[in-house]
Amino acid sequence: MRILYSHRIQSHDGQGVHIDALVAALRAAGHEVCVVGPPAYDAVALGGESPALARIRRLLPGALRELAEMAYGLVSTARLARAARDFCPDIIYERANLFHMAGSWVARRRGVPLLLEVNSPLAEERARFGGLRLNRLAHAAEHFVWRRADIVLPVTEVLADHVTKAGVPRTRVAVVPNGIDLQDFAELPARAASEAVQLGFVGFVRHWHGLDRVLRGLAAWQGTPRLDLTVVGEGPARADLESLAAELGLADRVRFTGLATREQIPRLVAGFDIALQPASVPYASPLKLFEYMAAGRAIIAPDQPNIREVLEQGRTALLFDPASPETMWQAVETLARDSALRARLGTAAREEILQRDFTWAGNACRVVALAERALDGKKDMGR
Repeated sequence: MRILYSHRIQSHDGQGVHIDALVAALRAAGHEVCVVGPPAYDAVALGGESPALARIRRLLPGALRELAEMAYGLVSTARLARAARDFCPDIIYERANLFHMAGSWVARRRGVPLLLEVNSPLAEERARFGGLRLNRLAHAAEHFVWRRADIVLPVTEVLADHVTKAGVPRTRVAVVPNGIDLQDFAELPARAASEAVQLGFVGFVRHWHGLDRVLRGLAAWQGTPRLDLTVVGEGPARADLESLAAELGLADRVRFTGLATREQIPRLVAGFDIALQPASVPYASPLKLFEYMAAGRAIIAPDQPNIREVLEQGRTALLFDPASPETMWQAVETLARDSALRARLGTAAREEILQRDFTWAGNACRVVALAERALDGKKDMGR
């Protein structure tokens, strides 16, 4: 199958991991994939973003910045149209982005199916956290793209509800969560013997993650064994967390690794005894959860619907009440004192990855099956 992959990502972060991993899995399965995105994407280093995009964000006020995004949509549509003319795809697969309508227009013009991957309700998210100015226009544009797709692929059932409420029939919605590459997690080293129990976190370090509560819990911990923390990643909260760790006298018990490559992540996670997901937005499919599971770690995560789509309380993780943050530390204390429970949860979590095929290869197979269904639908309409 010839797949034209459209995106508008200009930063190499978790979004880039998703793009690169799925494209690699599709190609490994024997499909031809042509990727069309901003030219800056390939030039940006891990964790970085396009300098031009950074300047636009810094210099333009909100409404003008959003108008610039819409104007860029004309450029991205023309670029995708040229690629479609040269590549002659069977389908277009697009990662949804706000004011990004290239896939909708080009798929309709060429008469090929559009599969639209949705990772968040971006208009709602930016209105809440990013100071969206053209609110009504953004929501209208987002819902338009969702409804124009032949199949919408949200990453959680929670997000699927957003899509169906926007007017997309449930028969055209298929949930495909994040995943991992099993080869990356093969033959991981055993956790080295240590007097300390190692807590760990992987991801973009934001203030709302609540890692400050973890640091305060470490400082207050008077029991045994000793508890240490490793934070893998970079982000706006790191400097404050480092200052807090020093203030609490934890400098020798908390390690900040900074950015880590995809190749480094499995071995770093294998060094955790307890893997933390201190908070999550309600519709996300957190990539770190699948990494924790694949490495067979004991996981602590918030008890909310999108997390329960992947983890089960007491079997594959300990889930805490996000409305009562102190319950997260209670879960830490339980696991810190019970190595057998840590081993049981980690083994079950790893088995869940295998049983439910939470892998990029599995996702590639799901995408191709959905694409074939959409192609059959187009053929039936043409008869």
